[in-house]
Amino acid sequence: MKLLHIDSSVLGPHSVSRQVSAAIVARLREASPGLEVTYRDLDDSPLAHLSGAHLAVAQGAPAAPELQDDLAAGQHVLEEFLAADIVVIGAPMYNFTIPTQLKAWIDRILVARKTFSYSGGAVQGLAGGKRVIIAISRGGFYGPDTPMAVGEHLESYLRFVFGFIGITAPEIIAADGIKFSPEHREKAIASALAAVTTLQAA
Repeated sequence: MKLLHIDSSVLGPHSVSRQVSAAIVARLREASPGLEVTYRDLDDSPLAHLSGAHLAVAQGAPAAPELQDDLAAGQHVLEEFLAADIVVIGAPMYNFTIPTQLKAWIDRILVARKTFSYSGGAVQGLAGGKRVIIAISRGGFYGPDTPMAVGEHLESYLRFVFGFIGITAPEIIAADGIKFSPEHREKAIASALAAVTTLQAA
């Protein structure tokens, strides 16, 4: 069984989402010793954002020589995703949504005829057999009963994106309110790490 571990925080060892995503992977490794793990750090090795040149190639135009390495990188991350049985993602909230590095990765895995298709005017997700676990960190509180709920475009976006490609029940482990105080940060991390221990084996 293959697991793909994605981190996107720019905070390195100070990142809460990285701490929680690492704990998730450790939990699944412990429960399934034969698990094969591939790690991708989107901050350390970012993908280029899509451009008009990328879209032209997708429509059949010849690729310029300077685009070849980037197209190969995009194909590689798509193949990593397709090969994975489990995907673990560290996703902090930056300005109410996902990090730009994570958006660039998502743009490389949402590919027609690979992870979704259109049939009879409807979308069909093609990646529904995967398990996705997302470690979310947010500085404030964005639950449906909070004043900031309207600004929540991290978890809601990721749920929609993965649902679009057929993964309708991603598992979310959240550390919320980490900017309120050092004490609350530690409490939020402890709560998220406690939730990790309840994850089912791979």
